[in-house]
Amino acid sequence: MELYYAFSVLIVLASFFSYLNHRFIKLPSAIGIMLMAILVSIIIRAAGNRIFPELSEDLLGLITAVDFTEVLMGAMLNFLLFAGAIHVKFSDLREHRMPVIMFSTISVIISTFLVGGILFYVVPLFGLPVPFLYCLLFGALISPTDPIAVLGILRKANVPKSLETKIAGESLFNDGVAVVLFAVILQLTRSTVEISLASISWLLAKEALGGLLLGGLLGFGASRAMRKIDDYIVSVLITLSVVMGGYLIAHAAHISGPLTMVAAGLIIGNYGKRTAMSTVTKDYLNKFWELVDEILNAILFLFIGFELLLIPDLTTHWFIGLTAILIVLLARLISIWFPSLLLPLKSRFTRGTLIMLVWGGLRGGVSIALVLSMDTGPYKELLLEITYFVVVFSIFCQGLTVGRVARKVL
Repeated sequence: MELYYAFSVLIVLASFFSYLNHRFIKLPSAIGIMLMAILVSIIIRAAGNRIFPELSEDLLGLITAVDFTEVLMGAMLNFLLFAGAIHVKFSDLREHRMPVIMFSTISVIISTFLVGGILFYVVPLFGLPVPFLYCLLFGALISPTDPIAVLGILRKANVPKSLETKIAGESLFNDGVAVVLFAVILQLTRSTVEISLASISWLLAKEALGGLLLGGLLGFGASRAMRKIDDYIVSVLITLSVVMGGYLIAHAAHISGPLTMVAAGLIIGNYGKRTAMSTVTKDYLNKFWELVDEILNAILFLFIGFELLLIPDLTTHWFIGLTAILIVLLARLISIWFPSLLLPLKSRFTRGTLIMLVWGGLRGGVSIALVLSMDTGPYKELLLEITYFVVVFSIFCQGLTVGRVARKVL
């Protein structure tokens, strides 16, 4: 009952903020909701105990009671990734497969070590030394571009289709690599057990390849099942079972749930739509998942805004947070530029394209969920604070200007 109560309150707040944004503020829906949630959080932290103490306490208790990491990584992310992947065409991905593969693997690894290494040497300048492993942990959690933020904002930014495919494709696939890196580094911070290259490679292969294989099996199986019928209600139920049941299988098998959802969504969105669905079923399925995507996006960005209430004091390390923004952008530039030199299509990577790949690589809820999953310790609050700085800057500054930047540099 408590979980139902919590989500009831969040749905009411999301709908209210969405209405206010659509009626008056007129920002992109997710960003407008997040902005209002942040403003409410600031008001509560500044004067809530004096003006409306009971309401402030109830809201803080509500946000604290919800396990953001479990809700996002264990539930919402699967729906959102499937909803995003089901609209991506194989033909577009095939054309840009090499950039997507390299940016979602090599670029994430390069960025992780660049961010961690630079932060390790910069933070002591502010009188606050942080162990290298924790700097590397921050690099792993902040390096992946967030598919939820990217897909939601790119659709309305009017960037060229080829560029949208590169950024969206990268964001769909890079979570698997980043989560494995984060898990390995987090394990190193917890013990002195040495993790070998072989064990890391096996873990990465099991997570990534296992997730893609399971997603492929689920996607083909669901498509074959839908081919035997012509009922849009049953077809929608089958796709829901793929997402929810697929996550349970992935979780039990210890393989990547996000990659499972991406693979299943791509196959159903291409092979399934082409061979198993009538025009009516296809239309209903598209509209259903678009609606799910919009509703969950609203709740997610509301969550991100209210996560400000969980940070003890944003003013303590604001200078490190601002520095981290510059470090992450620099690492993003290098991690995109260097692999692009290895691509046979490198001639297409003009200066404007590189700028857009850097500026369009948004961070979001995945980074916050990962940092919140850390054990309570001396560096968790610092990493949570600087992660929040980077995410808020990314969504507001980069998200709101990506269309304008595209018009200037492309």
